[in-house]
Amino acid sequence: MEETALKEKLSLVMPLLNERQRRRLLAAEARSLGRGGISAVARASGMSRPSIHVGLRELQMRPEELPTRDRVRRPGGGRKRLTEVDPGLVGALEALVDPSTRGDPMSPLRWTCKSVRQLARTLSEQGHPVSPQGVSELLHQAGYSLQANAKRLEGCHHADRDAQFAYLNQEVKRFLAEGWPVVSVDTKKKELVGPYKNGGREWRPKGQSEAVRVHDFMDPALGKAIPYGIFDLGRNVGWVNVGCDHDTSAFAVESLRRWWATMGSAAYPKAERLLICADGGGSNGYRVRLWKLELQGFAQQTGLQVTVCHLPPGTSKWNQIEHRLFSHISMNWRGRPLISHEVVVQLISATTTRKGLRVHAELDTAKYPTHVKVTEDQMRQVNLYPHSFHGEWNYTIEPKPS
Repeated sequence: MEETALKEKLSLVMPLLNERQRRRLLAAEARSLGRGGISAVARASGMSRPSIHVGLRELQMRPEELPTRDRVRRPGGGRKRLTEVDPGLVGALEALVDPSTRGDPMSPLRWTCKSVRQLARTLSEQGHPVSPQGVSELLHQAGYSLQANAKRLEGCHHADRDAQFAYLNQEVKRFLAEGWPVVSVDTKKKELVGPYKNGGREWRPKGQSEAVRVHDFMDPALGKAIPYGIFDLGRNVGWVNVGCDHDTSAFAVESLRRWWATMGSAAYPKAERLLICADGGGSNGYRVRLWKLELQGFAQQTGLQVTVCHLPPGTSKWNQIEHRLFSHISMNWRGRPLISHEVVVQLISATTTRKGLRVHAELDTAKYPTHVKVTEDQMRQVNLYPHSFHGEWNYTIEPKPS
């Protein structure tokens, strides 16, 4: 039964019953609901959980074990509410947790954690004795709840951000309609290789959790795994090149080259053009000269016209590869120490989804030096044609005539 329906039902019956009858009725409802029934009934009725537990014990008693005196507490009897005993308690509590006053440098909780225990201790020091449970109940009654930080402040963003997304979407639709390949590329978070803790949990025999290192200092012999992903938007297929050296533009384009040689050319034998959706920074950033120079070599080798559309600055979390490939890889290897590069490759290759995602991964042991300088003469050799709309974000690199 839904809580709203239960609350409506109890509101019709409860006023007609005395205290003992209400307690036993709620206990019967909780028992019929099964697991979680006590909490649901307590929320719907407003009666405390201990009172419902008393009702459950009474339901289990035999008739001869029940009290002989049918005494019911008169209205107003019992322990007084905290707000009646101490009328200033609620005001003192709200002064500590209210968002408009919690930044006051004179507040006693300005620089401390506002747990219910800390709030209860501070209130008691101010002359309002209360328990942590009492503070929790008062906060809920006042409409407060535990809140985490919410990522809403994006800061400054480009005026044409939405227009760039619309342009990128238009290009993706156009390429897919022509039957040309469209890929989303990015580098996944670098992972330490070795017996290190990996977030998440997996099923194992009780008390036999896998032991990992206490400190996350990189093992020089094993290094890191650098997964560079290529996600085919049209076919829902991922390809990941697991590097061991550095995340450079040469490594990014080599990943594209390996994807095309092993998977892309077979899937698109008649393709003349390729669309790459990439972030605005990193090894495939729109300001990186080496990225464009390496793409020229890729276009020359494959004969493809390579069109690149970058996501606007600060919007990498909307890259398709993040939530259609990388997130599923992270879920697949949760709780598994990445003890070797081979384990990383196997775990990535085993990633699937109910919607048909397939992933292929390979190990790349090549070296990719950093701080490679690209001269003006080399850039003039790149056959690059900027688009009319934000040519720095959208451009096409064509093979040079032989």
